[in-house]
Amino acid sequence: MAAGGSRAFAWQVFPPMPTCRVYGTVAHQDGHLLVLGGCGRAGLPLDTAETLDMASHTWLALAPLPTARAGAAAVVLGKQVLVVGGVDEGQSPVAAVEAFLADEGRWEHRATLPQAAMGIAAVERDGLVYALGGMGSDTAPQAQVRVYEPRQDCWLSLPSMPTPCYGASTFLHGNKIYVLGGRQGKLPVTAFEAFDLEARTWTRHPSLPSRRAFAGCAMAEGSVFSLGGLQQPGPHNFYSRPHFVNTVETFDLERGSWTKLPRGLRMRDKRADFVVGALGGYIVAVGGLGNQPCPLGSAEGFSLARRRWAVLPAMPTARCSCSSLQAGPRLFVIGGVAQGPSQAVEALCLRDGV
Repeated sequence: MAAGGSRAFAWQVFPPMPTCRVYGTVAHQDGHLLVLGGCGRAGLPLDTAETLDMASHTWLALAPLPTARAGAAAVVLGKQVLVVGGVDEGQSPVAAVEAFLADEGRWEHRATLPQAAMGIAAVERDGLVYALGGMGSDTAPQAQVRVYEPRQDCWLSLPSMPTPCYGASTFLHGNKIYVLGGRQGKLPVTAFEAFDLEARTWTRHPSLPSRRAFAGCAMAEGSVFSLGGLQQPGPHNFYSRPHFVNTVETFDLERGSWTKLPRGLRMRDKRADFVVGALGGYIVAVGGLGNQPCPLGSAEGFSLARRRWAVLPAMPTARCSCSSLQAGPRLFVIGGVAQGPSQAVEALCLRDGV
């Protein structure tokens, strides 16, 4: 279903979260938006768990997480939400894995990760959870790939990623998990790799044409989009500083190659640390940081049919470092940083009848 134009989009404002937070972990389950952990005003990881009933627009406090954490991965497994890894109150990576049982309103411990890690990418397929990469307590990027078997409550090893990293973007397409970017320490990674779930083998695809930190990534209609970010200076530009860019690079999965779109097809705003999604026939970019002294409130969309950018309605609350989640025709933007950790919960959505 393609949107009829940028006017097809609008923002839906939900009641603010009871708790301000950034780097919260979010999940959608049976019409409820769960927000778990994160960092509060004091800058320390939280054990707070809250859920928004999207029908009644009311918040409910849940049993606190057994392990306070920020930046964890979350995967929905039926009536359970599995929370994996993250950073604890001592700023150390977490090995704990915990499951929230929605019908019972309580938490249970699950088999821990073989190695503590933050910045894990997690994907669910056919009732199994795949955990890829991360950063350990020694701050080294990890290449480990593990699969969680819920019936046996155990983690099994799979072939490691060719490029160790944490904080990568992952997409499930067909029978493959695509892993793009991420970081090694403070340096952005350009690797683009795919794991075949049947053959259990890795394939290296051509790397990103440009090296950018805090870029946004999305997949739609057989193409991967890498947008914006903070451009790192090259090895010969010793006196250059990182700078915000509006770069747009696309990878065609069928052709197997990257295309760097010309200047006229770049994003309207230079931005990094922003929310990206695929919604209504558009790749949308929302908020983040740019050359302005405060977070951006602007939103824009790239029409896949018309191959051009359009201005979308601005965010009600300008923010960066937001958590995000796509649920049907809504792209949720949750928490983040405005002047401090935010309570805002807003969704970019398609208008009725579109």
